[in-house]
Amino acid sequence: MRGELMAILMTGTLAMAGPVFAATENPFGLVYANAIKENLPGKTQIHPVNYDLNGIKIAANVYTPPAYKAEGSFPAVVAAHPNGGVKEQVAGEYAQKLADAGYIAITADAAFQGASGGESRHTDKPYYRTEDIHGMIDYFSKYPDVDKSRIGALGICGGGGYTLNAAKSDKRLKAAATLSMFNSGKVRRDGFMESQVNSIQERLKNASEAREKHVNGGPIELTGNVDFDSLTVEKIAQIPTDLYREGMMYYGRTHRHPNSTFAYTTESLMNLIPWDANDQIELINAPLLMMAGDKADTLYMTEEAYGNATGAKSRELFLIPGATHIQTYYVPEYVDQAIGKLKEFYGKNL
Repeated sequence: MRGELMAILMTGTLAMAGPVFAATENPFGLVYANAIKENLPGKTQIHPVNYDLNGIKIAANVYTPPAYKAEGSFPAVVAAHPNGGVKEQVAGEYAQKLADAGYIAITADAAFQGASGGESRHTDKPYYRTEDIHGMIDYFSKYPDVDKSRIGALGICGGGGYTLNAAKSDKRLKAAATLSMFNSGKVRRDGFMESQVNSIQERLKNASEAREKHVNGGPIELTGNVDFDSLTVEKIAQIPTDLYREGMMYYGRTHRHPNSTFAYTTESLMNLIPWDANDQIELINAPLLMMAGDKADTLYMTEEAYGNATGAKSRELFLIPGATHIQTYYVPEYVDQAIGKLKEFYGKNL
């Protein structure tokens, strides 16, 4: 399916309808509705920060709640963005809304991606994506106004799979939640909805060859690189799955950001294909909330992980009626339901 998808996407001119949130129109580069444009007293505020993680400079945004004051003590949430996403999109929207509810929230661009440092660019390996979450927790462990005994996590899409992985070992997390969880290893291995199970060895061979070329001075090979400027509405409409069709609209037009890309290094597949968010998921013993739209074609990944997370202190599967995967990112009625559930979950467990 991925090959068919790429063939559909690589032609045409983008001319899609719908709201557009331009990064250039927001001083913080935010591309979601009702994003902060200036820090005002008594309101939720945003604070761009940088910190070092394993020798890589990480770019992040910290959101502080309206009641924030120095020398306070606040619960906190670390938010991990989707594959291909950046902190200014859905992760930022949820972080801002959680700050509105009284939490200090942080969302960071993954290492090698977005505004964060790291070479080779677009590296997408489970180890580093999991370290990104540990790194946000590290940052909050030094943040003077965060109650270190009340830190939770929210992982969205691919960030959800990596949040599950982080929660297996990082007991600083007192509660873990996912939204529209995407198990990157499972999909890179088997294909979306198991559409590539017959080509696993071929793709591993290609990844190995890409690494061989790289270490011998050749160019870095990318997979999934989409030129958003070369899409037509007609071509997008031909994409057979809601995830990729609506994803092209979200990332390519309505919530487009210059740092956001679907591309990842082909050699990353050597690390992604053998990995699975379900491996030893029973190590999670914190309270767990997994949310997804009941119309999402990715729902099977959330259901599988939820069923396997038998070690969680408590666990809940929360389905959002009528929502697809991408719609949980931005459609107000679905976002409001997810935020309402998160407030209930964190309120009980943080």
